[in-house]
Amino acid sequence: MFVYNIKVNGSKIFKIFFTAVVALVTCILCFVIFRIFSGADLDSSTLSGCVKQNGVYQISPNNYTNVLKAVHDDIDPYVGTKISFTGYVYRLLDFSDSQFVLARDMVISSDFQTVVVGFLCEAKNASNFSDNSWVEITGEIIKGDYHGDMPIIKITDIKNCDKPNEELVYPPDETYIPVDGKT
Repeated sequence: MFVYNIKVNGSKIFKIFFTAVVALVTCILCFVIFRIFSGADLDSSTLSGCVKQNGVYQISPNNYTNVLKAVHDDIDPYVGTKISFTGYVYRLLDFSDSQFVLARDMVISSDFQTVVVGFLCEAKNASNFSDNSWVEITGEIIKGDYHGDMPIIKITDIKNCDKPNEELVYPPDETYIPVDGKT
């Protein structure tokens, strides 16, 4: 019969465990720092998640509220940016004839209750488009005034379109972080 006597050095096990935990935390920290700085390397004039075609950023239903939130939170970096997106015409009583909101319905609860969200737009021919009609616009973000500083889309092209399959949008992502003030 063989008997083995193994001496366990508690101090040595603690050192090994502590070193492993420190190495794991360091790896996680390095990964997070890499993710932050790899996103920050994007050109400051880009809107991440938007497809740029001919100098115009195409906003989709997937990134609509992220872009809307980022632009409303900090207008200045976006002034002069050209964007294109679809929505329906929504007007309030105090709008001028050349103004409307290019709106989407944002889901705010699990039972699909919605609120209207969108960009305030200005166009000379805005009165040609009826309320609740779906339009596709292309325009430039300017800094305007509607009960305070607000981004306004100065429309350069507007046309009627069909209601899209994805007409609802969802609240901005909780994980969404704008890079250099851009979406």
